Amino acid sequence: MTSFSPKELSTSKLHAYLLSAVAPRPIAFASTLDANGKPNLAPFSFFNVFSANPPILIFSPARRVRGNTVKHTLQNVEAVKEVVINVVNYDLVHQMSLSSTEYEEGVNEFEKAGLTMLKSDIVKPFRVAESPIQFECQVNEIVKLGDKGGAGNLVICEVVKLHINKNVLDEEGTINQNKLDLVARAGGSYYSRAKNGFFEIPKPLSTLGIGVDSFPDCVKNSTVLTGNNFGMLANVEALPTDKSVQHFVENLGSRHPDIKSATLVEKHKLAQNYLSQGDVDSAWKILLA
Repeated sequence: MTSFSPKELSTSKLHAYLLSAVAPRPIAFASTLDANGKPNLAPFSFFNVFSANPPILIFSPARRVRGNTVKHTLQNVEAVKEVVINVVNYDLVHQMSLSSTEYEEGVNEFEKAGLTMLKSDIVKPFRVAESPIQFECQVNEIVKLGDKGGAGNLVICEVVKLHINKNVLDEEGTINQNKLDLVARAGGSYYSRAKNGFFEIPKPLSTLGIGVDSFPDCVKNSTVLTGNNFGMLANVEALPTDKSVQHFVENLGSRHPDIKSATLVEKHKLAQNYLSQGDVDSAWKILLA
């Protein structure tokens, strides 16, 4: 067995060991507002429930290991002591992943990820309408665990109202875990799904994905593509050029001979097939053909 003292390891190495060893971890999809009322949305896997009476959830937006900077979520809960913690199921996992992109301050991750802002009943931050369970919370306390990169900040939240989609309840009114289909975080690019175990999602681009708000209307208003499809499509640095789309279509050959005359629905279903294989570039070229 290989053994270490934490002080022998770099923070980044220790961080990687901890995240891979302590897994899977539930995800707090935290919605906040900054001091000027601008919304922010970000996921955190340093998260759990710690009390039922009072109902207490705690999540930790840690200081970045690289650069020792703090996240917008932490700044927001210090300024506006309210947060909505939305749970993450498989249907929105790609959109959740996209929202973890380090967009500039003031950028609305709801719009970038193609998620719907739903007004809360008690607190000011918005709920994620697509999330099957949403907790409106007041922030009771923030406990800072250090001032160096990797240090956590425990945001102690008291639930003041919870919302549960009826579709995840059984006949007795209890939550059905199979219907809820939660996902959890592990190390690296790995996640865990309640139904099927571990799977991978490529991390958001460091160069910033274009976001759902940059989609052409014919794609943004699709009746075929799912939220996860949107999350994958939005995590590209730029749309394919007209020349690359034309070249792609010309080389489809006998595989899809009628792509130019296909209806939008047909194109979107075909693009969806490519997305299921992880081929985002080809999917975009079909959508733009």
